[in-house]
Amino acid sequence: MSETATSVPLEIPTYMRQLGERARAAARELGRAESGAKNAALLAIAEALLGARELLKSENAKDLEAGRRHGLDAALLDRLELTDARIEAMAEGLRQVAALPDPIGAISGLDYRPSGIQVGRMRVPLGVIGIIYESRPNVTADAAALCLKSGNACILRGGSEALHANQAIARCIEQGLQQAGLPATAVQVVATTERAAVGELLRLDKYVDVIVPRGGKGLIERVTAESKIPVIKHLHGVCHTYIDDQADLDKAVRVAFNAKTQRYGTCNTMETLLVAEGIAARILPPLGELYRQAGVELRGCERTRALLPGIQAAEEADWDEEYLAPILAVRVVDDLDAAMAHIARHGSAHTDVILTENLSRARRFLREVDSSSVMVNASSRFADGFEYGLGAEIGISTDKLHARGPVGLEGLTTLKFIVLGDGHIRV
Repeated sequence: MSETATSVPLEIPTYMRQLGERARAAARELGRAESGAKNAALLAIAEALLGARELLKSENAKDLEAGRRHGLDAALLDRLELTDARIEAMAEGLRQVAALPDPIGAISGLDYRPSGIQVGRMRVPLGVIGIIYESRPNVTADAAALCLKSGNACILRGGSEALHANQAIARCIEQGLQQAGLPATAVQVVATTERAAVGELLRLDKYVDVIVPRGGKGLIERVTAESKIPVIKHLHGVCHTYIDDQADLDKAVRVAFNAKTQRYGTCNTMETLLVAEGIAARILPPLGELYRQAGVELRGCERTRALLPGIQAAEEADWDEEYLAPILAVRVVDDLDAAMAHIARHGSAHTDVILTENLSRARRFLREVDSSSVMVNASSRFADGFEYGLGAEIGISTDKLHARGPVGLEGLTTLKFIVLGDGHIRV
């Protein structure tokens, strides 16, 4: 890119409009690109990243130093850092996406109508995708890979804390695209830290077809409120696990412990544990001890506190909280209906789990809980594109249109009707 990593030579509205114009033109070229060219670009980008690893780390060091000066905490600095292993992981992610089947051009449901015409549906790119994200620079490579493979041009606006690393990755992406004979403007990384650039991107409805925000609740709330463009997003992940009174105790303890402690800072981590009254006295004491040993702070209802003396009382706000930390809200409920009523009131439509050996109750839970992922006897931590066999994901959607759950390649496409005739006319 000709612009510097800290400023652009144009007014922000003009600069962002130009990005949109270039992206729209590139989308038309990318939409007709063969799978081989897209895969060649992905593999070339992977090699460019590996070849530029010292430059990437050097640019990343500037971001880390700036982050320390601005008081970023250790966890954020860790997410920001590019190590050799993380650069290798970025390259491997690109290779994995290259190995996935290309969804573009696939035809489904082709069938003859009484008139003699054939009607079916073809999978096609969305067009131009704007992605707004924070912190981790590896998202730049991941997002570019998914958009490229699904035939979409993209405009990427990373966080200011990763600006230098993102621009260095952008140069590697540009190099790989040119090497494969694809337009370099198919992936454009916004080269300014000005907040106004985000607002302008959200108004580019003439050029951008969908916005995907990846980041904290504040970012997603802003994007949702301001965007003139459809948004694929989830606001937060208040994920529940319900232990039914016909659950297998060993399974339930293992799954409920994993759902909270396998990793704390993810949107698919369990934040509320619901336990049927009929099994609470048998399962909460051993499970509570495991959480205590792991350093998890429990906040419980009155019935929970009667079984786990000494834990903190849960307040009403706890049932709506995404902690992203070793804190867990626990409530004893009467039965399955009470559990589903709690989820309907407090859930975020992300991921909810039932642990039970009762098939009819499992089926009711699957049918009646209105979340993007609903599970039986499995940890909520499986709600992930890679675990679902998507290869990779651009994020999680808790909306119902147009994508829902982990959004992989297919989620970045749409369908159009196609009609095949042989001189047919309507009479």
